[in-house]
Amino acid sequence: MKAVVFHRHGSLDELGYEDFPDPQPGPHEALVKVRAVALNGFDPMVLRGIPGLKTPLPMIPGADIAGEIVELGADVDRHLWRVGDRVTVVPNQADGMMGETKRGGACDRIAVDQTYLLPIPDAVSEVEAACLPVAYGTALRMIETRGRLRAGEKVLILGASGGVGTCCVQLAKAIGCEVIACAGSQWKAARLAELGADHTIDMSRQNYVAEIHRMYGKPRIRGGGGVDVIINYTGGDTWAECFRALTAHGRLLTCGATAGYDPKTDLRYIWSFEFNIIGCNGWTIEDQRELLRRVADRRLKPIVHSQEPLSNIRKPFEELIDRQVFGKAVLIP
Repeated sequence: MKAVVFHRHGSLDELGYEDFPDPQPGPHEALVKVRAVALNGFDPMVLRGIPGLKTPLPMIPGADIAGEIVELGADVDRHLWRVGDRVTVVPNQADGMMGETKRGGACDRIAVDQTYLLPIPDAVSEVEAACLPVAYGTALRMIETRGRLRAGEKVLILGASGGVGTCCVQLAKAIGCEVIACAGSQWKAARLAELGADHTIDMSRQNYVAEIHRMYGKPRIRGGGGVDVIINYTGGDTWAECFRALTAHGRLLTCGATAGYDPKTDLRYIWSFEFNIIGCNGWTIEDQRELLRRVADRRLKPIVHSQEPLSNIRKPFEELIDRQVFGKAVLIP
């Protein structure tokens, strides 16, 4: 089969599109013909090498996979699965995360344990289904399970133009929140407004803390000013800054640190304003099933930035690195 592969960590020059041994399904596995695979922000990071993360080489990237069953292992439950079924894969598995610590789906075929398969509803395309697991699953858990957003709350989303961010905007609006979405360019800010954000901040021209103070006032220890919730998975320089935009007793939600994981922090803000800092690490299989239902019912729309053939892997990787992706970049084998 054909696959996107890197044999060692490094630059984009290490990415190849090459022949790779065909997977053979085990007794409890289904062989899935991949129809669509979506990339995530961590894919270029894994290519470069993440300190502390042991990535088996050679590695096939791509955690978000949708396709069609073409073969069943001997012990797969025939009451649940048949050849021809359209399925999406749950990538966060007991033995590792696909595309990080086990091989992903940027290839023609993949063998998947039946435990990690979900049927794709008729009203959902393979491309839509492939957009959901990592980014949308994390966003759903962060917004609804961990953050427990409520109608009427003011929610500031940093880095809102990616997969997690575009889903957070939609979920927060569906709850009834007032959404302030930040992006790194004017065109992304305009797209976020089209998506439904009540206010947008172009961080290439505006200081988001100053904008929050202008709109809602400076936060005060005894209450008032600022926003109720900040969603910050960028980290880096934005981490300490965002404490100055959060209201007393506010909630700071985080699920990543794309701009740096060890920022300087002024701890006085945390105890003085009694902030609640809430982490989110992944999602459940039920979260992924719920996302499929919402897309089928058109309560949620996966935002697709691009669809490229698998052989053109370099382009979406470059766009992810250069932060030129709005939503999800999808590959078609």
